[in-house]
Amino acid sequence: MELLINPWSILVAAVAALVVGFVWYNPKVFGNAWMKASGMTEEKMKGGNMAVIFGLALLFAAMMASVLMHLCNHQFGAYSLIGGDEAAALPSYQAFMDDYGTAFRTFKHGAFHGALAGVFFALPLIGTNALFERKGAKYIFVNSGYWIVTLTLMGAIICGM
Repeated sequence: MELLINPWSILVAAVAALVVGFVWYNPKVFGNAWMKASGMTEEKMKGGNMAVIFGLALLFAAMMASVLMHLCNHQFGAYSLIGGDEAAALPSYQAFMDDYGTAFRTFKHGAFHGALAGVFFALPLIGTNALFERKGAKYIFVNSGYWIVTLTLMGAIICGM
């Protein structure tokens, strides 16, 4: 299992989500467009408990990174086939892991799967919510763009570390 899970990569990927958000939602980047599209005001922004907001944002990002690790790391498929008990696995499992245990473990491969997660999970989720909330295309593209970039970076970190 040591080849499959790197807890540090989950933490680094989660922190990266906050760093990207700091840049992405900066008023000089997409912050003003996001505020207008979402109906956010300076007054509303000052009203929140920032420790709770950033703490939960970090927790949620770590949760996403944990799931993204399974999408980026193909060896989890083999691991799931043995029910997670390497001691009970047939010798073919160890032979497979000896041959392919580190295959496709690169920043590029992780970025690819992260981008796919952004386009095929984040975009539809945000888009669906935005449609029912009567938000416009700008709202969808600013927020989805953030998640596509963030998940791309998170996948690269997870698979490349």
